Parts: sequence; structure tokens; C-alpha cells
Amino acid sequence: MTISRLDPTQYVTTPWRNGGGATVDIAVATDRDGDVWRFGRTPIVAPGPFSDYRGFDRVQVLVAGSGLVLKTPDGEIDVRQPFRPVRFAGETPVTSRLEAGPVEVVNLIGNRAKVRIDLRVLDEDRSLRLGPGTHIVYNPLGESALDVGGTRHVLAGDHGLRLETTDATVLAGHGGCLLVASIV
Repeated sequence: MTISRLDPTQYVTTPWRNGGGATVDIAVATDRDGDVWRFGRTPIVAPGPFSDYRGFDRVQVLVAGSGLVLKTPDGEIDVRQPFRPVRFAGETPVTSRLEAGPVEVVNLIGNRAKVRIDLRVLDEDRSLRLGPGTHIVYNPLGESALDVGGTRHVLAGDHGLRLETTDATVLAGHGGCLLVASIV
């Protein structure tokens, strides 16, 4: 397993495809065709349409604020409560509604022809079993700690780890609330 630290000084701010805002890219993988997957944190300060990510799957979780609702042609996706991931297709027309002011979300976006993605929450005193692949462990808030394969790591807010695994690995939470993105 390879473990790399993710530090805010390395993050890149990228404008949204539709020009309505910007995302802070925490980790990205591209190939000659463009994006393979992206993991980032995004402030949503005004209601509006989401960018079209046709051919991609999206998983999103609210990390700051409350009252985010995503309106789609098939109904609403409730993102009102923090740390409850929601999944939707990138080509789904989505317009955000802010019921209680600006929010921040963490997004994982993956090209479904190339990768499978998942985004889970690792709370204190819980564990997650990870399979082979790329995994991003991100701390959106204050200091948190976790064990990776039995080794303790302490993460400040807005910091993370990138894990490249070839075998099954167990993460154990020891403080705070972490997000774990898996890309296979």
C-alpha cells in the first residue's frame, strides 16, 4: 500500500463547467480523454443549475451548512443533513435550492465507463474495510484520527490521505468524522 498526504497547499481551484462557481480539487485523475475521476470540496453560495457530467456518476455529501435540496425532473434529492451521501447520474438535470443560506459539499465524480465510485462516512469507533483501488480519506472539519492497517494517522481539518491499495485494508476511526472516497 502507498499512502500520500493531501494538504490544502496542493489543492487546485477549478471553475465549474457551467461557469456558476468553482470547486477546490483535492485529488484528480485524468487520462488522454480527460477526467477519469475528481474529488473536491465545493461552496454553493447561490441556487442554480449543476454542470452536466454526462457519462459520470456523482456522489455528494453536505459538510457545512444545512438546507440543500437538489431538484431533478424525477423529484428532489434531499441533502439537508450533513454527512449523508447521495448518489446521482452526472447527466441528470439538477438545480440546487438553498433553504438556509450557503453550504459546502464534497463531491466524488467518476467516469462510469472507467471506474466505480463510492463515498462513505467513517465515524469515531467505527471501521471500514477497503478493497483494492484508490481511496481518499478526507477530514472536512477539525482534527481527526484514524488507523490505516494498524498505523495511526492524525489529520487536521481540510487535510487527507490518498491510499493506493492492492489488498484489502481496514480503516478504524478514532476521533471526528472522516469521508472515505473509493475509486475502483
